[in-house]
Amino acid sequence: MSLDKKPNKKSLIEFPCKFQIKVVGLSNFNINDITSKIILKHSSHMKNKVLTKESFSSGKKYISITATIDAINQEQLDAIYKELHAHEATMWVL
Repeated sequence: MSLDKKPNKKSLIEFPCKFQIKVVGLSNFNINDITSKIILKHSSHMKNKVLTKESFSSGKKYISITATIDAINQEQLDAIYKELHAHEATMWVL
């Protein structure tokens, strides 16, 4: 087997499906908009609509966003997670 090829992994997720992504960051960033824009960039089939739920920490310093998306495949999820994780506003992506 070549070193530059990854073995085929079967996903534990059955696609298409509803999938929740949680993003946590500092509340001084607009995490909700950032999360929605990144998700929509990789989810044109969602027609500009991302369902989100916000929750602030007790001191209001942190915010968590739970976004529910229509996931179509593992590559889509990987791309969303990678871009969210790389954004300066996010601290955690779960």
